[in-house]
Amino acid sequence: MSEAAPPARPWLFRLAEPDGRPSLRRALLSSLLVPLMVLLVIESLVTYSGALVYSNHVHDRDLADDAVTLAQMLSQEDLGGQISPQARFLLEYAPEGHNYFNVSSRKHGLLAGTPELQPAPLDGAAQDGEPALYSTTLYTLTQKRRELRAATVRIPNLRDPTDQLTVTMAETFRDRHERAREILLLTIPAQAILIASVFVLVLYGVRVGLRQLDPLTARLGAREHDLAPIGDADVPVEILPLTRTIDALFARQRGMLALQERFIADAAHQLKTPLAGLRVHVERAQADPGKETVADALQHIVRLTQRASRTSSQLLALTRVQSPELNETAPLVLLDLARLIPELLGVRVHDAIAAGVDLGYEGPPGPVWIDGDRLSLQEMLDNLIDNSLRYAGRHSIVTVGVSILGESPCLSVEDNGPGVPPAFLERLGERFFRVPGVAEEGTGLGLAIVQRIAERHHAQVRFRNGGSGGLRVEVVFPPARTSRVLD
Repeated sequence: MSEAAPPARPWLFRLAEPDGRPSLRRALLSSLLVPLMVLLVIESLVTYSGALVYSNHVHDRDLADDAVTLAQMLSQEDLGGQISPQARFLLEYAPEGHNYFNVSSRKHGLLAGTPELQPAPLDGAAQDGEPALYSTTLYTLTQKRRELRAATVRIPNLRDPTDQLTVTMAETFRDRHERAREILLLTIPAQAILIASVFVLVLYGVRVGLRQLDPLTARLGAREHDLAPIGDADVPVEILPLTRTIDALFARQRGMLALQERFIADAAHQLKTPLAGLRVHVERAQADPGKETVADALQHIVRLTQRASRTSSQLLALTRVQSPELNETAPLVLLDLARLIPELLGVRVHDAIAAGVDLGYEGPPGPVWIDGDRLSLQEMLDNLIDNSLRYAGRHSIVTVGVSILGESPCLSVEDNGPGVPPAFLERLGERFFRVPGVAEEGTGLGLAIVQRIAERHHAQVRFRNGGSGGLRVEVVFPPARTSRVLD
């Protein structure tokens, strides 16, 4: 009985898995929430900058208007070297906070204000000695380590046309920044509400988007032992690479299962006869315990045991070379056939002597490079030599050669035995195929193993009758793909 599923939490708050596993929903929301927060900060900075520009524009205009108004009022008074109490009151107690001012006359010099507050530089007309026309200049200056914004107005004195008044008023940037902060504080709540709304909509969109995986999940959940491809019918485009990778994995698993099933079927088929023979001879020895009968039965048992052992070894070797995992565990490397083959051939000299066969080697003096696997090539050479030792007969000659056909390296094994009828040459690489009429026992797997190892090396196996009448097997390899040379 299955356990009851835990109660589902509201989707709005299910942003993390309780066991700490990676969550696609959390990853999507995190990748969206962080940019939204950064966007809020950037938007706040942009808003504050824009508000400060606007505040500066408004305060500059007010500052210039105040300076112009005061200059016009003073130009209509008889100054006599000083300004009236009314004008001084407006300057010192201005509600706009213009606590920095300077009023000067060309004839009378400084009339009121701070001498350190320097007016804007005179233009060319004023420097020539003529009263400058009405002009207003806005500029920024620093006084006692404090940055000020100032406006200077130059206007002719209406009571004395030969005189000119210069009025400078300045203020700090504190009010400007306060106005900008007020505008920012007014906009932040609206921006936060907007971003929160966008986040909720994104959260809902992620939830709805992930629902597109439900049909695929249900379809895969309904499978038990089916390794068929998932296909692209109801798969979103964004996860097609994942499903295609899974399809490739399914294909490899199907290949492995087929390989296992074939191995079981082949083992059952090939071991059935020797096992049945073993049973017959054991029962025969039990039924007739005579010395001659038991000795004959034991001879047959030894022969059948050797056959079963060789068959199982060949089946395992064939299964191993057909495994797709072999390419990952034993990658192809640069090998010199002219050096490798004599080394491997030396191990089989004693077998050749025991079989009464003259085993020899022919090869070029220089290197012959291929991309190969040493153990697989040893398996290939052993099966080729075993095939020649078994079927060529005693007192035969077997020659293993290494050569270059055009640009392709070639490994050949040739004997002077009875050979193979031309009609059966094309079938020599098939599993369990044995030439009809051959008295020697065999499994029919040796040349099939050679064929599979050659396919792994992208090589071509050729079966033909040799010049002396026997069988000649050639394995033609592609040229080495690497230019590296071994020491």
